[in-house]
Amino acid sequence: MTTEDEPTDGAAVRFPPPFVPLIALVLGGLLQHLAWPLPLPVEGALGLGMGAVLCVAALAMMAAAFGLFRRTGQDPKPWESTPEILSTGIYRFSRNPMYVAMGLLLAGIGLALGNGWMLLFVPVVWAVIYRIAIRHEEAYLEQKFGSIYLDYKASVRRWL
Repeated sequence: MTTEDEPTDGAAVRFPPPFVPLIALVLGGLLQHLAWPLPLPVEGALGLGMGAVLCVAALAMMAAAFGLFRRTGQDPKPWESTPEILSTGIYRFSRNPMYVAMGLLLAGIGLALGNGWMLLFVPVVWAVIYRIAIRHEEAYLEQKFGSIYLDYKASVRRWL
């Protein structure tokens, strides 16, 4: 991240997006165990299995996205410069696979632990990430790449 005085060629993201689901995870755990338990109708082996499937899917999405960043020599930090639009691999299906994966990982952990709070926080996490990161990233990419990004944006969904 940069300070206000530094010129930058990156999105105006001021808070690292991965901290949002991490905060939700901690808050969900605290609420579940210290304040007001919110159990799920799915528990035991079924909840654990469903949670594991979501976690594996989320980690696979993250790995695919990070792998593409690595192969193209780009930095996944949104406040860093973007030299090109990634539109292959996992980015053919979602413009924000890492953010989708963060929500799925939170949901998977919530299911596995039987914690309803974590599941309730998933849409909140995505809304906050949209507010603090995605809208800034989209504005930056539109300004930098113009019609190339607008065409990509028109053909690939923001989430899934």
